[in-house]
Amino acid sequence: MPLIVRDHTWTQNQSTVYISVPLKGVKSASVHVTCTDEYLKVSFPPFLFELFLFAPINEEKSEARIGNGVAVFTLQKRRDELWQQLFTDIDKAKQMQIREQALLKVQEKEAEKSKAKAARIQQEKRYALETMMKLENEERDRIQKIKDEECTRATTELEFWRETQRKTAEEIENQQKTRGTGTQDKQPVYQKTERANAPPAITLMRNTGDTTSGQRSRKQKAKELPAPRSAGCIQISFTPRVFPTALRESRVPEEEEWLKKQAEARRALDTDLAELDDLREEERNPDWLKEKGDKFFMSGNYQAAVNAYNLAIKLNRKIPALFSNRAACHLKLRNLHKAIEDSSQALELLKPAVAANASARLKAHVRRGTAFCELELYVEGLQDYQAALEIDPHNAALRADSDKIREIIQGTA
Repeated sequence: MPLIVRDHTWTQNQSTVYISVPLKGVKSASVHVTCTDEYLKVSFPPFLFELFLFAPINEEKSEARIGNGVAVFTLQKRRDELWQQLFTDIDKAKQMQIREQALLKVQEKEAEKSKAKAARIQQEKRYALETMMKLENEERDRIQKIKDEECTRATTELEFWRETQRKTAEEIENQQKTRGTGTQDKQPVYQKTERANAPPAITLMRNTGDTTSGQRSRKQKAKELPAPRSAGCIQISFTPRVFPTALRESRVPEEEEWLKKQAEARRALDTDLAELDDLREEERNPDWLKEKGDKFFMSGNYQAAVNAYNLAIKLNRKIPALFSNRAACHLKLRNLHKAIEDSSQALELLKPAVAANASARLKAHVRRGTAFCELELYVEGLQDYQAALEIDPHNAALRADSDKIREIIQGTA
């Protein structure tokens, strides 16, 4: 049920009525006004102001200003006269009729505005289309003009070249005619010259024949290719791997076992999974999925990183980095028990403990120890931190964290 506003004020003159309605702290954006010739309603939930006007007004020339906590209406009267009062007393049936008429009139106005807006938008689209077509036609005409100019220029150059060739041919023909006339006057000399030059012509023909036969012999030689070389086997000897560890502390067997274990892990690939049917070839590679998960982790998308590591682990369950990285994601997502499981699996795969996997073992111990401490299992967490300190005794941050955990345990005890 709305609250009726009655503390409004109004003034008038012969042609205009001024009404001021307080908005009671409601924002201007929440105010809705309905106005007709005989009816004025201002709705600003939970308040309502409604008037059945004393005399008709010209709603087209009337205006409303809403702001500063008040709505001011300037209503233009249809007849220049002073009203005895602002509103008229009518029965409820008449009020209902006026309200319905006002609602219908508002709906008609909204429909007209909607049609006008649609027509304006259509006209703007048509204008934009016409403008675009005009620009395209202008651009097409410009390109055609350039083509015509190029064609004309090329035609002119071609005609000039033909004319030049024709003049050159005429000059050569005239020179030949002139030379022909001179030789006819000296017929005996021409015959002697022809007899003298006959042997060289025969020699030239012989030389031409020799050249042709030489070319044929060279082509035959070029076609004669050597036979392919026979297959062979090349023996390669590799330099033995030397461990930079003193002999008394040497762990060569463990190192060799670790390298063998890593090689087997790379070959252990399970491609018979239903999830792989929709994946591309590179997406079926555990290393590619691991890089994808690492990028998701760096960007803060930990659930996507977990999904990438899950698929990579389904492909190959013998790569410890997949379990260790997934444990880091579970730590971020507060899946502490899963973080402990993945860290333990990674430490299991990182056996035997050698220098090559020291960094990976340190990360796994720290992640499992962090998960234990988050679960308030400080004794187990301290054991993992001490194992990490054995791997890197000079790590000040690890030592400080271990001391804090030890203080918590002592305080709890």
